[in-house]
Amino acid sequence: MSLALYRKYRPSSFGEVIGQEHVTDPLSNALTNGSIHHAYLFSGPRGCGKTSSARIMARSLNCETGPTPNPCGECQSCKDLVANGPGSIDVIELDAATHGLVDDARDLRDKAFFAPVSSRYKIYIIDEAHQLGPGAANALLKVVEEPPPHVIFIFATTEPDKLISTIRSRTHHYPFRLVPPGILGTHLQKICDLEGIAVAKGVIPLVVRASGGSVRDSLSILGQLLAGAGVDGVTYEIAISLLGYTDGALLDEAIDALAARDSTTLFNTVDKVVESGLDPRRFTQDFLERLRDLIIVGAVKENSSHVLRDFPQDQLERMRTQANLIGAGTLIRSADIASQGLTEMRGATAPRLILELICGRILLPSGDDAAVLSRIERLERGVNLFGTATTITPSVPVTVAAEPAQPAKPAQPVQPAEPDQPIESEAPPVSSAPVAPAAPVAPVGPVDIASLRKLWPDVIENVKKRRRLTWSLLSASAQLLAVDEKAITIGIVNSGARDSFVRSGSEEILAGAFLDVTGLNRKIEILVDPSVNAPQTERTTEESTDEDQLSGTALLARELGAQVIKEFEK
Repeated sequence: MSLALYRKYRPSSFGEVIGQEHVTDPLSNALTNGSIHHAYLFSGPRGCGKTSSARIMARSLNCETGPTPNPCGECQSCKDLVANGPGSIDVIELDAATHGLVDDARDLRDKAFFAPVSSRYKIYIIDEAHQLGPGAANALLKVVEEPPPHVIFIFATTEPDKLISTIRSRTHHYPFRLVPPGILGTHLQKICDLEGIAVAKGVIPLVVRASGGSVRDSLSILGQLLAGAGVDGVTYEIAISLLGYTDGALLDEAIDALAARDSTTLFNTVDKVVESGLDPRRFTQDFLERLRDLIIVGAVKENSSHVLRDFPQDQLERMRTQANLIGAGTLIRSADIASQGLTEMRGATAPRLILELICGRILLPSGDDAAVLSRIERLERGVNLFGTATTITPSVPVTVAAEPAQPAKPAQPVQPAEPDQPIESEAPPVSSAPVAPAAPVAPVGPVDIASLRKLWPDVIENVKKRRRLTWSLLSASAQLLAVDEKAITIGIVNSGARDSFVRSGSEEILAGAFLDVTGLNRKIEILVDPSVNAPQTERTTEESTDEDQLSGTALLARELGAQVIKEFEK
């Protein structure tokens, strides 16, 4: 029978303890200086090194060359107290869960006064100390407060607040913490190398995530994966299936569906989750975490790799694109809905139903007052496209005549006319010239491109209300280039996106949005402008061509679902 990894790689000195330097460094300094206290309290989450550090402390105190932070490893005490060693008669480990009665405490108190057999100190390591009953804790109080000079107590607990304050106040308290993901991941990779088993890319982050920062839990999970490794080692698919996490491809599919407001694809993804046997609760939690990652990526932009260290660069680039398409507001709203639904799933008998309701709530259009308030604020400040402080007149239909229209006079009653007498009217004569189509009334004069660009976000929001497909094409890959008396010119990053924009009839949608927001009635012209994304990344010609083709294919796929989205929004 092979030894479990968490026992095989248990530390034997403070230098081997990972992620607890805030504890191991002061303890090492105290051992070097000879500042030994009679009672210590090690607290912290499970599996973070409390009991192992207590054994290392006992080994360091009883080393023949000590007290020292670096035990020699040659003396009998060091050999007895090494990790997975036989143990020493002078180092007594007790589990308060099974030795927490008053009689146990009295027996410990009576034996504590006997001198150690062969070591410098008699050391009592009391694990799960918070489970000491009130009677047992009070029975130990006197000996903990004034122990014999050869006795040292080390209490280890996950809940220090439950240990009676009279004992807690007599100890030096050292709080242990969960190990950071970066440090834990490096440690696990080192163990995999020592074991000589290949581990696929992405497996170690899954183990770190499943362990929650506990070294012991991570080694237990890793040991299970290594035990079931095949000829090719531990594959990503095996780890995903065994740990019950959602495959990244399914999460990407759900996020892309959210970006395009594609209800069909999103609900098909839910069906795939259920058909594959994945727990809907787990998918919801993973989906919520992905939304959190996208919120971070959208907030910190190019520095996201410093926050999300476990993600490869290509995935971060894909997540940046997703975050730009969806928008921070929608991401936060979706995360709130998913979080609320995850709470509702606890104890639910039909988790799939709740997951589908979550998807429906996320896709349901919500009233967003931010764009409206922004536009009102601009109008109140008198910002307009023509460099004046005049207010833009709402567009109304008018009739164009041959002569300028005069102000209308109050209507006068018309007397019945004689059969041979002509009808008279006070209204001015109207020419028989043909009537032009109704046109909006808008300010005249040279258009200020800088002011128009300030209103571009409002135009995009207006497009979003009209058609989601057009909005997705514009929000991440387009910018306003120029405007004149005849047309507004828009630059789109590549030809694939430009062709999709034209084929979908999006010029009319965008023109209507400009008319609503700015009062400008202009023709829309589309140009390919690769510099739209130039500040973000430098690409070779070959990469640009591949990306253009990929973007065109993806956008064509969205077009196919446009009708479904339109029907759903109705």
